[in-house]
Amino acid sequence: MAQISSFKYFLEKNAFGVCTFIAKKMGIKTERVRLYFLYITFGTLGSTIVLYLLFAFWINIKKYRNEGKRSVWDL
Repeated sequence: MAQISSFKYFLEKNAFGVCTFIAKKMGIKTERVRLYFLYITFGTLGSTIVLYLLFAFWINIKKYRNEGKRSVWDL
């Protein structure tokens, strides 16, 4: 049981964070967004996985743009 818990923590910490981002923007629980995502994925035969990956890419690009350019002296 501890392995499952540690694996769940690892995924929540290091995954793309798409569901968390959507939940924060909408003001609802992350678990509810994940549950709806699973329902929609099964209902549409997996086509929402492509949308999930696009959102993940967009969030990562947004994060890197917000960090700004660092100079050599900003060690």
